[in-house]
Amino acid sequence: MSYSPELSSVLESLQASNGDLLRVISSGREHVGTLMPHHDFSDPDVLVLKLKSGYNIGIKVSVDDDVSVLERAARREPPRREKPAVEGRKRVAIIGTGGTIASYADYRTGAVHPALSAEDLAASVPEMADLAYLDPKVLFSIFSENMEPRHWQELAVAVSKELNDGAEAVIIPHGTDTMGYTAAALSFMLGEIPRPVILVGSQRSSDRPSSDAYSNLMAALRFALEQDVAEVCVLMHSGPSDDEFAVHFGTRVRKMHSSRRDAFRSMNVPPLAQMKDCEVEFNAPCRRKSDVKVTPSIELQKDVLLLQYYPGMHASQFSNLIVSARGVVMSGTGLGHVNRDMVGLISRAVYGGTEVVMTTQCLSGATNLGVYDTGRDLINAGVITVMDMLPETAYVKLMWAMANSDDVRRTMTTPLQNEMGERREMHV
Repeated sequence: MSYSPELSSVLESLQASNGDLLRVISSGREHVGTLMPHHDFSDPDVLVLKLKSGYNIGIKVSVDDDVSVLERAARREPPRREKPAVEGRKRVAIIGTGGTIASYADYRTGAVHPALSAEDLAASVPEMADLAYLDPKVLFSIFSENMEPRHWQELAVAVSKELNDGAEAVIIPHGTDTMGYTAAALSFMLGEIPRPVILVGSQRSSDRPSSDAYSNLMAALRFALEQDVAEVCVLMHSGPSDDEFAVHFGTRVRKMHSSRRDAFRSMNVPPLAQMKDCEVEFNAPCRRKSDVKVTPSIELQKDVLLLQYYPGMHASQFSNLIVSARGVVMSGTGLGHVNRDMVGLISRAVYGGTEVVMTTQCLSGATNLGVYDTGRDLINAGVITVMDMLPETAYVKLMWAMANSDDVRRTMTTPLQNEMGERREMHV
């Protein structure tokens, strides 16, 4: 999406370009800042300015607003490097799930330029190209909240192809909001893999001094090349330091903070590994690199619901929804409880052929329906319990199990990708 014809006309008349210092007077307020690039997610009537404070602001501009150029930016070409020779370098595939898989910033002007090609990516993080032959491509151009099961399927096929074609690793830059869902989906769809698949995100945009985009990408590449691991993982910062990272199993990770760089945690288990100052400490056993070929199982039963129980939740509100669904994952209270009204609805749903899985909305611990009467009633109703599995992981696994297994209950209660177990850690 480009600027609207009206706003394009204004900018053309001013000969304004990205990096120019603009003054915009709109709705009686004056804004001064550096003009930032317009991309497909921007409203056609919105200018994005980087203020002196370093923050960006979007201003909806009308034909009556006053826009002027205070200072022209010196034009410079983005840095370029010759593509390194393939011989002697391990190939690492990078599959972008958004339109901008990396970016480079001109900190003198404040302009941030999206990297939309392999050459741009290599230029944005030149040290990565020194370590491996990078083979990047853009698969999707969407925000992570717009990721759907069909995208997981397409991504699994793309990852499988890269691994079977000999990639030493696959790194997937991904939006942080739903990265845990995608990691879980890939874990079940790909099964046993010969090399690591690492999802990596950034909590801070690349135009901010505190951005973690660069360091997370570099850490993911180093881990993939230097460690004998063949798992689907999420790698993100684990502390305030720039060189502290945690590597999480794809089925155990949850985003626990909306903006902190160390937002991701492994739930009920320690991270697979921790990195600090290029030193790696493993906390759990994992699959090692091999020559196995990937045979992805990408079919999903998409008629599955994920619901969280709350006080006052009544069967009349959800009867048609639950009974008509093929599968339901319920995030219950405590050990996995719902009220009496919902127990009756769940019983009717299971009797009618709906697979119902109970998890707990607690951050630590597991479901146990054998302690209280309500739990025993749920057991008698045919509810499937999945120990300490995360609700979002259970949701993804149920979709996958219903499409790929003849015994859904057995598949859901059997650990396949480190998604459930006896050992649990307290999270505070």
